Amino acid sequence: MVEFRDIEVEVVVFDILGTLVDEPGGLRAALREAMPASGDPGETGDSGESGKSDEASVERLLTVWQRHVEEEQRRIAQGERAYATSEVIDAEAARRVADHAGLTDPAAIARLATAGQRLPPWEDTVTGLEQLAHHVPVLGLSNASGKTLLRLDAHAGLRWHQVLSGESALAYKPDPRVYQLALDAAGCAPERVLMVAAHAWDLRAARASGLRTAHVRRPAGDPPTDSDAFDGHFEGLDDLVTALSAQAI
Repeated sequence: MVEFRDIEVEVVVFDILGTLVDEPGGLRAALREAMPASGDPGETGDSGESGKSDEASVERLLTVWQRHVEEEQRRIAQGERAYATSEVIDAEAARRVADHAGLTDPAAIARLATAGQRLPPWEDTVTGLEQLAHHVPVLGLSNASGKTLLRLDAHAGLRWHQVLSGESALAYKPDPRVYQLALDAAGCAPERVLMVAAHAWDLRAARASGLRTAHVRRPAGDPPTDSDAFDGHFEGLDDLVTALSAQAI
């Protein structure tokens, strides 16, 4: 753990997808749930090889999903597509996955499209947010739509003082307009606002907008490089809470 030095934090802003909830794990669970209806060869039989085949199929479909989301967000950022909410893009991803998997049940596809509303929290998330919320304003800042965040927060038990969606700026991180939402809500100088994320790309953009930055390691995160100059690096939220508590917030 690297402790903060010479930083006065008034507001803490958390990325949500991947940082506080296990997005890849939640999507894998939704894909496994949908797979039996797809007629995937791995669904029949109990052999180890069938299980390996099934998991390999899940990973392939997860890649299809993630690539679609990344590509559409890129197109929006570059002006190649008008803004569309994460709900719309997730529904497109679900249909694309269904085409790859041979899934034809409309109800199963519709449920798969809302997988982002049922992502599980990391084991330290709920307690960490609860502890911080007693001492400092805590904001969530996400690319997920407002509707998705409402249901995800309830499902995962996330406690906020306020949650913000890039939908309000008609943009996706790392667009500076999304980080400005957090700065406007915080109502204080950017150097007193701490952005916490598991993704180095997210923190680089936050830092460029003037926010302080802290990286929290997650299995599916984007680790910093040697050239990244973030204000803190933590193994989990417990370490982060300890460091912030030492700042007498």
